[in-house]
Amino acid sequence: MMSLLCITIISLSLAGSAYCEMTSPPSPITVKAELGSNVTLPCKYEPDSVMFGSLRVKWTKAAEDGSEDEDVLLLMGQHQKTYGRFGNRVFLEASDDNEDVSLTITDVSKEDMGKYHCEIMNGVEDIIQDVILEVENGQIGVVFPYSPHHGRYNLNFDDAVKACKDQGAEVASFDQLFKEWKDGLDWCNAGWLNDGTVQYPITKPREPCGGSVNKPGLRSYGRQNKQSRRFDVFCYASALKGRVYWLVQPDRLTFDEAVQACIKDNAEIAKVSHIFAAWKLNGYDRCDAGWLADGSVRYPISRPRKNCSPTEAAVRFVSFPDKQVKSYGVYCYKAEP
Repeated sequence: MMSLLCITIISLSLAGSAYCEMTSPPSPITVKAELGSNVTLPCKYEPDSVMFGSLRVKWTKAAEDGSEDEDVLLLMGQHQKTYGRFGNRVFLEASDDNEDVSLTITDVSKEDMGKYHCEIMNGVEDIIQDVILEVENGQIGVVFPYSPHHGRYNLNFDDAVKACKDQGAEVASFDQLFKEWKDGLDWCNAGWLNDGTVQYPITKPREPCGGSVNKPGLRSYGRQNKQSRRFDVFCYASALKGRVYWLVQPDRLTFDEAVQACIKDNAEIAKVSHIFAAWKLNGYDRCDAGWLADGSVRYPISRPRKNCSPTEAAVRFVSFPDKQVKSYGVYCYKAEP
């Protein structure tokens, strides 16, 4: 009779490739990685417990809200299939005579944080090893594109500085925008940077955004006249020194009612920088459109799903609606004491 499948974990001091030997059922292990690095989530099995050609391995990422887990990678025999946003960023090396089915994730992002399941199926018993990925260091702020309520391409350089400041941020540097581009920012509207240049980041080349034959990268208009030329702006916000939250209310609110509701809760209405920092750096996810301090309505989605943001993680922009209409809730920001 074939022996029961078990997972062997070997522990080393290096984060991202640590294992510790234990028997089934193993306890979750924690792996740490820096933002933008590559990391390996460990998972092994005893080759003697698997019949030739019968190995099936499935990696999934646990949903924090108790909904359906996110598929990452499936191995059946020699065939591997990856899913969704993980795409070509994940891989493993495995065969019937190789007991290592550890998962490597390249270019780690904050969105990759969480618990992963390595499920090994041998036809006799399914064994699951849990691995918790923590992402640290690296990025300590977030870059976000911004245009005011009166429309795109309406800011000279001084206006751009004020617009970012009003939203609790500063005009981003080239290095900050470059790092955000490497982390996936794709935006087809040109914006001021703090050196007086105007640029925009493209990860998916296409005709309206600098041409489809050009490579991904930062498209640059070079230095522009700071007084006469008008564009959008890229702002940079540091990590939060407080928390952003959705204020539960019995009814929809006008803008003024939203402002007062946050004040009544000993907070302030959240600024655009607050919602971007909470989303990008803290993984904030909420599928409710709410007022922000600039009069815009937005909502943060870290886990794409139907009816929220089906194709990408993003801070979704709704509009600058009539401030007198009772159509939305509100996001508040409460600073640390």
